[in-house]
Amino acid sequence: MSTIDLVRNPSRVYWALADCWNVVRRGLTHYQRQPVNIAWQLGFPILSVLLYGYVFGSAMTVPGGGDYRDFLMPGMFAMTMAFGFINTATLVVYDATKGVIDRFRSMPMAPSAVVSGRGVTDLIVACAELTILMITAYAIGWRPDGGILGAAASFGLLLWLRFALIWVGVWLGLLVPNPEAAGGLFAVAFPLTMISSIFVAPQLMPSWLGHIAAWNPISSTVAASRELFGTPVGSGDSWIEQHAVLMAVVWPLVVTAIFLPLAVHRFQRLSR
Repeated sequence: MSTIDLVRNPSRVYWALADCWNVVRRGLTHYQRQPVNIAWQLGFPILSVLLYGYVFGSAMTVPGGGDYRDFLMPGMFAMTMAFGFINTATLVVYDATKGVIDRFRSMPMAPSAVVSGRGVTDLIVACAELTILMITAYAIGWRPDGGILGAAASFGLLLWLRFALIWVGVWLGLLVPNPEAAGGLFAVAFPLTMISSIFVAPQLMPSWLGHIAAWNPISSTVAASRELFGTPVGSGDSWIEQHAVLMAVVWPLVVTAIFLPLAVHRFQRLSR
């Protein structure tokens, strides 16, 4: 179903949205019946907060001064959003290997609903994850000074990053052969998050590694979140670090422009 067809026939728009919502309800029902999935997704970042914040936090320094836990929390939020693409890929490949996607294709429903429903479901779950993480951060003493508008803008940028990585997860989920192989994507996500400004400011790293970390798209979202939350930023003098908010908008846009068409193309090939 093309965009032109949707515009020419408003009823198709209605059914595309209705079918999308049905897919979303299916995904949320699975989370409702298996809450351990969300607990697992949140377990690693919460454990990382306790580990880095309390075990290693006393040995960490923030360029320009400030409390390390205040510096760390926006990075934890971004890391949770970044790791989310593994969950997306795992759920997509599970549906593909179990024949769920084939069953959807055999039904009189909008083909776009399968992909869009996955995206909307993951964004709703991401909102819940961020909310729970922020409550946890408040419990350990994190207090942002950026005000309500700054917090809302940071929340939006974090979801914008998650939205972009959804399409990476969908594409990879349609590529890998089974859920076990999707679990191996952690080997991709781990260096992507570690070589960034999540835990340590790039200027504290060796020069060559610091440049890589500064240009990591996740680092832009982390730095922008710290700036908007009003927590210690610890950014350097490079152009990419001085324009973190701008690049936190641009990087996910670039990722979406690349991987959304790839995900759609891969899904269309499954129909042949």
